[in-house]
Amino acid sequence: MINLKNLNIILTGATGVIGNSILNKLVLGGSNILATGTNKEKLKQIQDKYKNINVVRFDISNHKEIESFVDECSKIFSNKIDILINNAGITQDNLSIRMKEEEWKKVIDINLSSTFLITKNVIKKMLKFKNGKIINITSVVGHSGNIGQANYAASKAGVVAMSKSLALEYGKKNIKVNCVSPGFIMSEMTDKISPEHTEILKSRISLNKFGNPEDVANTIAFLSSNLSDYITGETIHVNGGMYFS
Repeated sequence: MINLKNLNIILTGATGVIGNSILNKLVLGGSNILATGTNKEKLKQIQDKYKNINVVRFDISNHKEIESFVDECSKIFSNKIDILINNAGITQDNLSIRMKEEEWKKVIDINLSSTFLITKNVIKKMLKFKNGKIINITSVVGHSGNIGQANYAASKAGVVAMSKSLALEYGKKNIKVNCVSPGFIMSEMTDKISPEHTEILKSRISLNKFGNPEDVANTIAFLSSNLSDYITGETIHVNGGMYFS
């Protein structure tokens, strides 16, 4: 088991399938966690399951509240935030010529702009200690593109480029910034794919199968631990060989 004992970690998007798996891995590692999401029922389920973590309902699309949210997180952690895991995100798929401007703007706004703003405010806290890690969840789509996902692909590619820039800006302050880029991971979304299309997708993956949420969580745990202390500005692909960078 990777040791994450006593690390103060903010996890956004904790209520989804991947978020839940990351959360469980962080709990097993012994970290102090503040988990966020927007779904009240799922947040309550998290609170009931994990009695000793902080659960906060927060919508990262509310840009005006991000700075005060990070300030509150800092207070909960006695002013020291060790790790930020940006997992929250949305999709609003459509073919490009049919994509409405609001569909484009909303995905960019939440997946890219909100990620930048929360990261910016967390880095301000990390600078006081000259230590910290930012882990951004991107997607294979941000590297390969995908039909009907021009907005989503652009947002995730933007997160990768942004992360490299932040890694360059704050490496000398011992703040590491990396990305994890999942491929097709078993979830409610993949369950909706027809058996025929599932087989087509799997044929494009070297390992001929979809990944498990735990595959992503294991990579997050590694990047959160001291085993990754000399890694920054990188993207780790967790896609079974669907895409090679």
